[in-house]
Amino acid sequence: MSLIFYRSGLFKGCVASNLMAFVIVGLIKYGGLQHNNTLIFSVFVIVPLLMGIISAWFWVKSAPKSKTLVGYAILNSFLAILLSYIFLGEGILCLLIVSPLICAFVITGTFLGQSMFRKNNQKLNVSIFSLLFAVFIIDSITEHDYVNLVSDEIVIQASPGKIWKNVVAFEKIKQKEDYWLFSIGMPSPMQTTVDGYYKGSGRKCIFSNGYVFDEKIAVYKPGHDLTFDIIGQPQDPEIMGHIDILRGQFLLKDNRDGTTTLTGNSWYRLHVFPVWYYDVWAKSITRNVHLRVMEHIRQLSENK
Repeated sequence: MSLIFYRSGLFKGCVASNLMAFVIVGLIKYGGLQHNNTLIFSVFVIVPLLMGIISAWFWVKSAPKSKTLVGYAILNSFLAILLSYIFLGEGILCLLIVSPLICAFVITGTFLGQSMFRKNNQKLNVSIFSLLFAVFIIDSITEHDYVNLVSDEIVIQASPGKIWKNVVAFEKIKQKEDYWLFSIGMPSPMQTTVDGYYKGSGRKCIFSNGYVFDEKIAVYKPGHDLTFDIIGQPQDPEIMGHIDILRGQFLLKDNRDGTTTLTGNSWYRLHVFPVWYYDVWAKSITRNVHLRVMEHIRQLSENK
């Protein structure tokens, strides 16, 4: 089996493409092309495309069927993900999130490479490599900055005055996690403590694994507005260098019918691109943090 693995070109294609990927990522990370620890679009799109194209050069002679080629590409992708875990120190959940993106572009690059090398059109091949190289250079020297706001609201059967104390600080959440990422190990919010009930007071958001987000109250309007800046976040491999949580806010609106609309807002800055992929995950995770906390506040406030 190992001999077949080697002679088929599968081994050589995987080794050559992953070696190329690590050289490029190393140049980005340690060669001065990475700005503010940002992982650029090219790392997750151009590099996997090149991995697929390079591996296809080794596989084209054996002319594998499409299903076999997809299997080769998926194996190559997961080898790259495994190496990232071992040598780059990425967290398991982070790699789980990135794996669909890597697989999709390695597969795309593999089929693109098969087409390129079967036609054996040198002008076309040079044009494609030149285009990918140009995109890589432009992406590397371009400044990347993306800040977003996620907002959610719920209606609570209680007055703003009764809800307020539970907004500022709340007891440990005992409800079982119902968000799938929380269920498989991503830390979820569990408790909030506060040093004092005034503007400038320190506040801590404690997560299920003991990680703590240090906060400072920036706006304190009882019954209306609690806004806090994040002044320290845990150095967890799942979030370190990928996202900065900047600010949080709870707004209370008296509906004049015995109910209150509670709005939760969070601002964050992404350090991973492309935004069209990673912001979907960032929104989803942030939204589920909001809803877990806000549902707990609702239960505490509606409890007679």
